[in-house]
Amino acid sequence: MTTMTETSARFREFKMPDVGEGLTEAEILKWFVQPGDTVTDGQVVCEVETAKAAVELPIPFDGVVHELRFPEGTTVDVGQVIIAIDVAPGSGDAPAPAAAPAQEPVEAPEAEAEPKGRTPVLVGYGVAESSTKRRPRKGTAAAPEAAAVAAAVQAELNGHGASAPAPAATAPAGAPAGGRPLAKPPVRKLAKDLGIDLATVVPTGKDGIITREDVHAAAAPAAAEAPAAVASPVVPEAPAAALPAAVSDSARETRIPVKGVRKAIAQAMVGSAFTAPHVTEFVTVDVTRTMKLVAELKEDKDMAGVRVNPLLVIAKALLVAIKRNPEVNAAWDEANQEIVQKHYVNLGIAAATPRGLIVPNIKDAHDKTLPQLAEALGELVTTARDGKTSPAAMAGGTVTITNVGVFGVDTGTPILNPGESAILAVGAIKLQPWVHKGKVKPRQVTTLALSFDHRLVDGELGSKVLADVAAILEQPKRLITWA
Repeated sequence: MTTMTETSARFREFKMPDVGEGLTEAEILKWFVQPGDTVTDGQVVCEVETAKAAVELPIPFDGVVHELRFPEGTTVDVGQVIIAIDVAPGSGDAPAPAAAPAQEPVEAPEAEAEPKGRTPVLVGYGVAESSTKRRPRKGTAAAPEAAAVAAAVQAELNGHGASAPAPAATAPAGAPAGGRPLAKPPVRKLAKDLGIDLATVVPTGKDGIITREDVHAAAAPAAAEAPAAVASPVVPEAPAAALPAAVSDSARETRIPVKGVRKAIAQAMVGSAFTAPHVTEFVTVDVTRTMKLVAELKEDKDMAGVRVNPLLVIAKALLVAIKRNPEVNAAWDEANQEIVQKHYVNLGIAAATPRGLIVPNIKDAHDKTLPQLAEALGELVTTARDGKTSPAAMAGGTVTITNVGVFGVDTGTPILNPGESAILAVGAIKLQPWVHKGKVKPRQVTTLALSFDHRLVDGELGSKVLADVAAILEQPKRLITWA
């Protein structure tokens, strides 16, 4: 089933697909085409950001771009039409495309029930077609009232507002009299998150239903009027000099919408922190021999063309420790009250990107040789920094490494990636005084921190894993005998 609809034999519409595993929305980051441009099957037309990654969307047919339904920066629900294509240009007069801001797709009736049984689909394939209709957004009924309020406030500031009558409160058009405003659960949640009373929102949806755009429209004026409320002339005896101070205070803050990857990170970390009982253990270890091994590997012809750094040896050490203690590579199944043992290791590597922290993983890392592991690490980091990591690359991780040492940090207490049993934090490697062979000498030292889910990893098992990693980094020759 494709993410397109046929509006006629000549025009086809392409819907926002579910590009991940059960995602419900995505933000349009950039359009690569404009109305009038010719497109071909498979051509990338836009880049969108989901809760997991930035993804490029290809169009599944040939034609000429007739209409872009949403501007850049808009968050669009899965299943909504984002672009219309003229597949038979020149065959007749085409209807004039509506301006993107004036269009609003009505939410499909099946949207509420969809999260329970969504079938993951690929780019170019999407949710079932619906009878979704589009119509121009109605004007805001409360606009005259807002203008009257603004005029009254301005008159008051000028000293002429004493006789201005207060505007009468009116109910939003389309709201049931004395009843509950009509809105779907996701829209109600959005309003709650933004602190918007649905009773004050003017609905533009069919049959008076409040849409997501209506809530955002109501939130925008509220945010704009907040500074004015601080400087409001409700207290006439307040000195006029205080007004500029209040206005300048509002310019000292910047509000950034939480969406996309950042929103997913926040939700995942809260869910992990308050679901899995975390335990973190620490060990400080002399990694001088590991650093010497890294230097030797850089000169090894078998490692030519791949990136060699301490993280490579640390990753291999963790994989060996998991092989020696396989029970740590597991997941907790809350629904079935089972511990799920994983006989493979998808090794997650936390990567800082301009869009936030993401954790892509190396599939079947346990089967890779050191050169193969080095190559996979290099590709993972490069792809993440370029913002091209796919949702599939971040799914299915079992254990993660986070290298906080690159920021000069000694250590930390990492939070588990949801669905995983353990995460290893690596601190900065520094030259420190260390007792070596009975004498204090300068040695390369770092601190490791292992957080684990105490429901399935007890203190003994967690300690064994951390001790094995430390032992390998102190004596990397153990990689040969333990691997």
